[in-house]
Amino acid sequence: MLRLVVLVSGGGSNFSDLLRRTRAGRVPAEVIAVGADRECGGIEIAQAAGIPTFVEPFAPPRDAWSERIADRIAAFEPDVVVLSGFMRLLSPAAVARFEPAMLNTHPAFLPEFPGAHGVRDALAAGATETGASVIIVDSGVDTGPILAQRRVPVLPDDTEADLHERIKLVERELLADVLTGIGDGSIDLADHGLEQRLDRQEEAQ
Repeated sequence: MLRLVVLVSGGGSNFSDLLRRTRAGRVPAEVIAVGADRECGGIEIAQAAGIPTFVEPFAPPRDAWSERIADRIAAFEPDVVVLSGFMRLLSPAAVARFEPAMLNTHPAFLPEFPGAHGVRDALAAGATETGASVIIVDSGVDTGPILAQRRVPVLPDDTEADLHERIKLVERELLADVLTGIGDGSIDLADHGLEQRLDRQEEAQ
């Protein structure tokens, strides 16, 4: 069974869904700790469920803060780190400590609409469809290898909140599928990590 550390920054709705799936045995994983950069709803959900938590408030410089939160994560010896609505960028050195076993969900069909406002950007662009993606975190912004993604239509009367809620439903399913694949061996993160390193070498040449 996979040991998961989950990082959150907000209300924790996606984390709450993941927790329900793991505890119901629908995802072969256990959430062993939840961390955040601030006190938030996700931390409260974890505490109510009896899961160890930690909060490492952001303070510059980013590299030093990133190392502190990476140390907190590493103390739990997770198999996979899941960023679930975590809104801070970790330093490349901190990411490298867990790569390729750090995953993130993103509310767009990457490489379309990367960044913190993927849903808003899709609406502003007049897109008729967007999507959801699960990726391996790398040192860029939503640039890591894509493990799973699915299209989501944009409806004519969609608000940002409406569209985001529909995307979240897909994000949750995709994350559960990816974690199940890692757990049963059908997804090998090491292969994706090798692919990522080769891509970097080619870019450097």
